[in-house]
Amino acid sequence: MFPSLDLSARVRASLAASAKALRSLDWSWSTPYKNWLPHVSPVDIKADLVAALTGAVVVLPQGVAFATIAGMPPEYGLYAGMVPAIIAAWFGSSRHLVSGPTTAASVVLFSSLSLLAVPGSPDYVTLALTLTFMVGVLELALGFARLGALVNFISHSVVVGFTAGAAVLIAAKQLKHFFGIEMDSGGPLHEILFQFTLHALEITPGATLVAATTLAIGIACKRWLPQIPYMIVAMIGGSLLALGLNDWLGADRTGIATVGALPATLPPLSAPSLSFEHLRELAPAALAMTLFALTEAVSIGRSLAARGGYRIDGNQEFIGQGLSNIAGSFFSAYVATGSFNRSGVNYEAGARTPLASIFAAFMLMGIVLFVAPYASYLPKAAMAGVLFLVAWGLIDFKEIRHILHASKRETGVLGVTFFSAIFLELEFAIFAGVLLSLVLYLDRTSKPRLVTLAPNPLLPNHAFSNTSDHTVAQCPQLRFLRIDGSLFFGSVAHIEQYFDQLRIDHPQQKHLAIFADGINFVDLQGGQTLARETQRRLADGGGLYLINIKQGLWEALERCGCLDETEARNVFQTKTAAVRAIYQKLDKGVCTGCDKRIFRECNS
Repeated sequence: MFPSLDLSARVRASLAASAKALRSLDWSWSTPYKNWLPHVSPVDIKADLVAALTGAVVVLPQGVAFATIAGMPPEYGLYAGMVPAIIAAWFGSSRHLVSGPTTAASVVLFSSLSLLAVPGSPDYVTLALTLTFMVGVLELALGFARLGALVNFISHSVVVGFTAGAAVLIAAKQLKHFFGIEMDSGGPLHEILFQFTLHALEITPGATLVAATTLAIGIACKRWLPQIPYMIVAMIGGSLLALGLNDWLGADRTGIATVGALPATLPPLSAPSLSFEHLRELAPAALAMTLFALTEAVSIGRSLAARGGYRIDGNQEFIGQGLSNIAGSFFSAYVATGSFNRSGVNYEAGARTPLASIFAAFMLMGIVLFVAPYASYLPKAAMAGVLFLVAWGLIDFKEIRHILHASKRETGVLGVTFFSAIFLELEFAIFAGVLLSLVLYLDRTSKPRLVTLAPNPLLPNHAFSNTSDHTVAQCPQLRFLRIDGSLFFGSVAHIEQYFDQLRIDHPQQKHLAIFADGINFVDLQGGQTLARETQRRLADGGGLYLINIKQGLWEALERCGCLDETEARNVFQTKTAAVRAIYQKLDKGVCTGCDKRIFRECNS
């Protein structure tokens, strides 16, 4: 009896401890909507509903096309724009990012799975669902590991260049629908333009007229009637024109292609295969697609956030994308990520909160159920005209001009990202821009600013100033140097070359005092550089001294044993103490014939 009571008490105590531990965990990741939902107004809801209707219409032809590219049945492209879009918007941090199927994700999925199964077959679909689940788990794990800070390595110039490059590609890929040409619109810009040149004589006048009219209506409404949803008006105008031309001349003569009838079904339940064999086969593809999908989603989210005047949380975005793909794998959706087309449409249509993406997903369900058969009246040329408007709106000309005038380095990053996007691969453009940004940053930090200082008799208390002003004299035996930067393996070569040049150009200045308040940290190689310079100057009859050393720098030098070389007594916390102590070590014979007299000690 007593042992059972004791066991029961232990069980209750264990459960209580577990409950307490669960309560102590940070569950804020599950309620990101608390940051924006309480502030939603009726005006916001109205704007989101208008943007959602536009987005729901736009995703219809795209979903079918992307599914075809991915080797999936056409309806799976629509399913990928339903449940995943809702989950990503609810658990993400971006107000405008719309998740769903994308061209790049579809191409990557096809290239990864086409060697393992026949595209479109049940086995292929099962592998796609499994890959989607694995991508979601990896994205979620990265979010919980707080690796969202990776987004900080995507500089503003990368975002602007990537956005502009993607906008050009969006427009280029719509050329075949805008002009009614049957051509391959995959690949980089130069291949698309080459294909367009080959088929230029095949332009369909009817399709071109519909696309141009749609574009003109959109531009006119946006400029003179900004209060109405110009994209929807433009699509309706283009569709009515196409319908009239077909009734007048006949669909065979006009050659105006339409989206076509779509299956009227909601996403059925599905299940990924978690067999060890499938997990092993898909692991490399899952990792590659995870990195690409997250980079794409966060880049798009960050670019739209910059234009919307808010910030996104990279960790929360990782979590939202992960949950959306995990849920999507159980609702017949393949890998979803941030879509530039639909996110751009969402932003340009006036969306204000993530409700726009959620409304669009539910509207898409309704459209698929009740309106899908009538999609056969929606011309692809009208969709192309709308996407031309979207592409133009995504190019931030004002910010591009600002970058071009502000910094040559940032201009280089912008150019590399932009041209990589239009001539190489869209996802490679991000990596190229980030890599170049890091290289330029390392180049800048590897060359810390080295400034020679000396007491200025014209300033109060003989304050130190830059000797670039030739009215400030230096001591013939002692040089004061300020290092603005860190001493690490990447910068020691630059600093050592400067030290060597100092000994060559100014052999009489055997004493070197370094103002260390500009040194943020030092690694082992940087500490050894100071130690070696100390030994050289001691051998020449001089010395090396550190002034205003930070606590962290002191501890780092102690850990690497470099203070044993530089000697702790040669470290000073004030300039006055340093000058008083170093003056005692100067050659008084040189001082006797010196006319500089820059220290108070010289006059005494």
